[in-house]
Amino acid sequence: MTENRNVSLGFSPCPNDTYIFHGLVHGRVPLAGMDLAEPLLEDVETLNDWAQAGRLDVTKLSFHALGHVLDRYALLRAGAALGRGCGPLLITGEGDKPVKVSDWTIAIPGTLTTAALLLRLYQPACRNLVVLRFDRIMEAIASGAVDGGVVIHESRFTYQQLGLRCVEDLGQWWERTTGLPIPLGCIAVKKSLAPAHREAIDAAIGASIRWADAHPNDGWAYIQAHAQEMDPAVIRNHIGLYVNQYSRDLGDEGLHAVRELLRRGAAAGLFPQGSDWP
Repeated sequence: MTENRNVSLGFSPCPNDTYIFHGLVHGRVPLAGMDLAEPLLEDVETLNDWAQAGRLDVTKLSFHALGHVLDRYALLRAGAALGRGCGPLLITGEGDKPVKVSDWTIAIPGTLTTAALLLRLYQPACRNLVVLRFDRIMEAIASGAVDGGVVIHESRFTYQQLGLRCVEDLGQWWERTTGLPIPLGCIAVKKSLAPAHREAIDAAIGASIRWADAHPNDGWAYIQAHAQEMDPAVIRNHIGLYVNQYSRDLGDEGLHAVRELLRRGAAAGLFPQGSDWP
């Protein structure tokens, strides 16, 4: 990688990501020896697909997707969505449906999302899965188009407004099962970039989070412009839940949780056992 190369970057429009990256993409913190290309804000499953194609230098992606691309991408310590009490929810409506959850038609927000991985670990017999954009799942449940769905992002805070109910908090299920925080999404960088540049990118993302913490109102217009849910309280709750100590640095416990998720996913045959695990 040459000096001043335009580094391509992608992340989701969700408030935790726009909070994390606002300082970096708006020049509040430096990225030594490199320039950022205009960032691409896309749904996480689009980013997962792009990671499999190796499209971006630096990308947000699901930890599930990370298990498929560790030959090309390295996990960064900053910027992750990982924690306790923040996992996807399996929800349903009041209509008629099969008695067994494993017989339900269930909407998932993408085949490579961690939400889909957790559902498969929780209910290995589930096979009737329908992929929908994360922001269309609640409507599909409410209309009876599907029996249930796994919701993520702001939907975690708003599903009850549509008369839906939670069948299982998959994050709490993971915590009960493993005693570990749940790894949801992460930031990864191409291994083809020089190690010094990878380290600089990791440091810059960490600095961007610290900048946002110190200037919580500066990026509000940027965050709100991209948010699915406009209620300020929902946006703040979202940031408070998904931007935490593990976002600032995964630490030993965070890395342990990531490795356990990858181990269980590989044991379930959902991606290969790898030698490149973090």
